[in-house]
Amino acid sequence: MRLRADHISLFIDGKPVLEKVSVTARPGRMLVLAGSSGSGKTTLLNVLGLLRRIDAGEVVVGEQNATKWRDRNRRRFWREHVAFIFQDYGLIEEASVEYNVTVGRRTLLGIRRGDRERVDAVLEHVLLRGRNKEQTSRLSGGEKQRVGLARAMFRQADIVLADEPTASLDRKNREMVTNFLIEEARRGATVVVATHDEDLMAAGDDLIRLDQVEVAEPAHQSPE
Repeated sequence: MRLRADHISLFIDGKPVLEKVSVTARPGRMLVLAGSSGSGKTTLLNVLGLLRRIDAGEVVVGEQNATKWRDRNRRRFWREHVAFIFQDYGLIEEASVEYNVTVGRRTLLGIRRGDRERVDAVLEHVLLRGRNKEQTSRLSGGEKQRVGLARAMFRQADIVLADEPTASLDRKNREMVTNFLIEEARRGATVVVATHDEDLMAAGDDLIRLDQVEVAEPAHQSPE
């Protein structure tokens, strides 16, 4: 599912955060939004994810103009198509690892029988095998980020949006996050990442530096 922002502008407290910015995120590719603090990369990520409304321009989801979608349309978009990976993990601390992985996909009776095997598989993939029932608040920062990865993996979303997903992580966990995002793009998902991590920038297919207002593409980019 393609995401596109056309000449968007956004002002906060009367100050421009984004001015006439255009960007396209394509299925099967990882788009990296880079820039110094305050350059607007996280804001642009939130705009593409319909988490923040704009003052001018258009946001297009697939072939639909989503700029003025009502809340119920946005919620359907998030529920059916998007997986978010947040810098602050975005987890329910008092809930179990399994609950956090399956949130939004649970019934009143819990998770479906077929989904339980998939939960076990994704937790094993992120090196959290057998920790389904552990309370999330007891995990380390790196482990919490891995729960976030497992949740995104479990959803098999059309779109993966990640805000500074490797911040404050050690090398092992940074590599796991980066490899996951690459795998999601290769699976066919549209992946958009806001980051200042140079290694993650190099792993992307398309790179936009918002503080330079230019588009660069790493030499290893895959064909359309």
